[in-house]
Amino acid sequence: MKTKLKEIMSWRFGLLLAVLLLGGVFINLWERAGEARVERRPLKEFPAQLGDWRQLGEDLRFIPEVENILRADDYVSRTYALPSGGTVSVYIGYYATQRTGVTYHSPQNCLPGSGWTMYDPQRLNIASADGSRTFEVNRYVVQNGDDRQLLIYWYQGRGRAVASEYWDKFYTVMDSARRRRSDGAMVRLMTSTAISDAAALELARDLSARVSVALPAFVPD
Repeated sequence: MKTKLKEIMSWRFGLLLAVLLLGGVFINLWERAGEARVERRPLKEFPAQLGDWRQLGEDLRFIPEVENILRADDYVSRTYALPSGGTVSVYIGYYATQRTGVTYHSPQNCLPGSGWTMYDPQRLNIASADGSRTFEVNRYVVQNGDDRQLLIYWYQGRGRAVASEYWDKFYTVMDSARRRRSDGAMVRLMTSTAISDAAALELARDLSARVSVALPAFVPD
């Protein structure tokens, strides 16, 4: 009986050792392989016109201190306007890899730190302007003093657009292992609620639907 038990323990130990060795080899090869290269256009080339929306003014560049905090590999920050009125600011921050620990800054962290209060959270589904897919976004009302705006944001990368930060991290880990890719972006839109919350939401939804169609050339699937 003791001999049989020793054989079982020896077999289990050998199996565990083999799994650990294979795991170590896989991790070593994975680290050496590095991030897969993907072709993409720089965000400064993001379309200045999206349907009836046209860029208003020049792109905004952040001060070095803010860029050092964001640590995005590429970003664009600009305002779009409709001929009939209504403006929406758009920020897209792209990260070529998240393996090093550098990742998106969630608005839930950075906006309160800048003096904004966030409330009335909702999850919304938005259909892309070309009808190819529907994606989920986060929607908040945010306020800083007398400035009250509606916020929409989501995470985009590797063919997915998701609202949940936790699901995005899960997919990032899986894609990093399967596809050697952890690149992606955070997309944020803000517009004033001065007319009404409903009007602000209609503007933000419409531009989000158009932004999502243009994104893959800059945030590859």
